[in-house]
Amino acid sequence: MPSALARKWWIVLLALTAGAALRLWFIHAYPEVQGDPLIYGSIAKNWMLHGVYGKTTSGTLEPTLIRLPGYPLFLVACFAVFGMEHYHAVMFAQTGIDLGTCLLVAAFTRRIWSQRAAWIALWLAVLCPFTANYAAVPLTETLELFSIAVALYALARFLQTSESEPPRWRWVVLQALAWSYAALLRPDGALLAVTLCPAMVWYGRRRWGARRVVPYATVAALFSVLPFVPWTVRNWRTFHVFEPLAPRYATDPGEPINPGFNRWTKTVCVDLACTWEVYWNLDTDVIDIAKLPARAFASQEQYRQTRALLDDYNKTQSLTPEMDDRFAQLATERIRAHPLRFYVLLPLARLADMWLRPRTELLWIELRWWEYWRHHAETEFAAAYAGLNLLYLGAALWGLRRWPLLAGAMVAFVLLRCALLATIEAPEPRYTLECFPIVIALAGVALSPRRDESIF
Repeated sequence: MPSALARKWWIVLLALTAGAALRLWFIHAYPEVQGDPLIYGSIAKNWMLHGVYGKTTSGTLEPTLIRLPGYPLFLVACFAVFGMEHYHAVMFAQTGIDLGTCLLVAAFTRRIWSQRAAWIALWLAVLCPFTANYAAVPLTETLELFSIAVALYALARFLQTSESEPPRWRWVVLQALAWSYAALLRPDGALLAVTLCPAMVWYGRRRWGARRVVPYATVAALFSVLPFVPWTVRNWRTFHVFEPLAPRYATDPGEPINPGFNRWTKTVCVDLACTWEVYWNLDTDVIDIAKLPARAFASQEQYRQTRALLDDYNKTQSLTPEMDDRFAQLATERIRAHPLRFYVLLPLARLADMWLRPRTELLWIELRWWEYWRHHAETEFAAAYAGLNLLYLGAALWGLRRWPLLAGAMVAFVLLRCALLATIEAPEPRYTLECFPIVIALAGVALSPRRDESIF
């Protein structure tokens, strides 16, 4: 938006100030440094101090591959500049990065629709509490959103090169960097390259012809894969396993993956409450049968079996192979009795929860927010938060009806991500947050009905 920035820089400054204030408030009110942030921090610290990409468990330093190196590398840079384990400095850095994401989403929206849509998208982005909240948490989400915004903007710029000129390599390289870093942050970040690399060819062939644009897409794909070569080699040398990304269940070689318990969980859980109270409690805390939803039992006999199994587990709060086999048998019985529910209805329910649930997971709101009789104010706030989330999604769907430039690529990314998320057993609302650069761009399109034909 160079011309608009020059004329209306004060609007941009005002928007960024408002966005910074919102993120700084989250850092002040709801900082979150426990669980996964500490795992990332431990890896980064050991990498810096000992030259070992590993985690410290019970005072012992051990190499690991449970997390990709993208975010630990970012933490290493922050710790080197601001001091070891200075997590508030990390949050401030993420605030600046997230504001950069807002500018990129606005610039992308201008490229696919209009200048007015870009201004609207900018304000929707800087004031979105769901993405802003993650600036206050040392997790991959903020950097993942930035990588997605960079990739989308670079693709739009690549495709909008004048037809009389060849495609510009700088946008190809920028896309490759965004794709590779997104995948280095999280394994599911690879979906960005899977979606946008074919999009380069599909949209580019109309402008330059397929024969001319395929080499550009091929080079971008190869560049995006290169960073994983040393990571794969390192994993082979250290653990003697072929692992180009990270294990599905975040386990190092030799650690149990508990397939029986995971499959049983997949027959039960559809929301964050179940993930928190059941899935995450494995090997750390008791699993209270009273916390299980009614769908966990198809009969009194199944209730009895489940209770006996959980009683045995709760005695030691440690899952043995024998217990895991019993969970597997229970899961098999449940799936055989209700295959449609397991293969279709429960995955759809998990997707719906991740998209529509109030995104209060980082706020100090009761996990069971819907229990109004226990906490009136928190239930009302959660309902309002869910309504705001629904407004963003509704506006995005309305904007999609206008089918802006690159709408097909955006829809493909969202659908591929939903297909992947439908396979998991422990849903979290943050897993759909990576779609919000697209949601916000489409919402900007919806609120600006007139398309600027001059930008195409």
